[in-house]
Amino acid sequence: MEKALLITIKLDFEKSTWDVVEQEHELKELALTAGATIIQEEVCHRASPTANYYIGEGKVAEVEQTVQSKKIDLVIFNNELTGTQHKNLENVLGVKVIDRTQLILDIFARRARSPEGKAQVELAQLEYLLPRLSGRGTELSRLGGGIGTRGPGEQKLEEDRRRIREKISRLKKDLEDIVTRRQALRTRRKEFSLPTIALVGYTSAGKSTLFNALTGSAQAVSKGLFTTLDPLTRAINLSNGQKVVLSDTVGFIRELPPHLVEAFKATLEEVVQADLLIHVLDVTSAKVKEHYASVIEVLEELGIHEKKIIVALNKIDQGEEGWIKRYLREYPESVAISALTQKNLELLLEKIQSCLSLHMQEVDLVLPLKKIGLLDFMYQEGKVTDVVYAADGIHVKARLPLIAAQKLKEYHS
Repeated sequence: MEKALLITIKLDFEKSTWDVVEQEHELKELALTAGATIIQEEVCHRASPTANYYIGEGKVAEVEQTVQSKKIDLVIFNNELTGTQHKNLENVLGVKVIDRTQLILDIFARRARSPEGKAQVELAQLEYLLPRLSGRGTELSRLGGGIGTRGPGEQKLEEDRRRIREKISRLKKDLEDIVTRRQALRTRRKEFSLPTIALVGYTSAGKSTLFNALTGSAQAVSKGLFTTLDPLTRAINLSNGQKVVLSDTVGFIRELPPHLVEAFKATLEEVVQADLLIHVLDVTSAKVKEHYASVIEVLEELGIHEKKIIVALNKIDQGEEGWIKRYLREYPESVAISALTQKNLELLLEKIQSCLSLHMQEVDLVLPLKKIGLLDFMYQEGKVTDVVYAADGIHVKARLPLIAAQKLKEYHS
């Protein structure tokens, strides 16, 4: 494991509700998720970044001494570095230097499993690195792997700009094809009138635990960040007989790098197309409001912040009752739950059912006896409440999805 020095710089002119301690903590979590061994953490304040190193020359000298004395392999900055700053720091320190964006990209590269996820990560890495390639051939060629170098690899990064742009174009075309295929799947879902629900939330809010609890799945759950990259979908039945499709999606984070938002449009398409969003919020975090705001910010970037949203106030088994009552007042359409202990999940399902009620219709049908097969269709697609066999046909009362009800309109009594 690489020995890492973490550096967080707080700029005087920055206006953020995230205090420097919280930023430092989040950088530590990201570094641990990437597999680093953290040797030392430093925080410093500056009026503004310098053009050459981001930090001042005196601080660079201090960092160089720390690197040498503690045999540091990797220096991670919590601030985005320019190509010049990156190159100069590596030249002086003699070790690998990465910034927060590269660290997040590295974690995504570790987590990606599907060909689509890997393509999205590679696209984001190449688009981030392309403007930083100038004059870095020597430095890139000596990077021997490890944190911040996973993904495209040194050979690809040493290609000229034209070839990298060609690779980016191919990746974008591949991802467009994936979006097209997914759209076809969604169209088929719509044909069968299956409303879709997407789980969204800050990373580590408990989305995967909630997904498992609602669907009976065994999706991997980890304390690390960004466990879920590739969207996972399952169909579930609500108590009124309505079938819905539930999707778990990638967790969001403060100032999610724009390269990732753009590259992961295919994954986030599940969120864009959903009929309902469940925003999972960790009420035990000291930064509940900031986490909420960060998620809403990403939803705004996707143009869907006005979509119907249920706020699932998660981890109430670990929170104080007073806090929970306050959050219930502060966040509209919220339900207090514990995905881990499955407390109040029935209340969440009732809220979901209520929000999706417009997708269902009460019907009173008379089916010809020769169309008895349609009864099976109704049992599969909705909830049949009464069946009477009579001389003039089969009298059925049921609650069906709108499209299913529309398909059977000729049998309405």
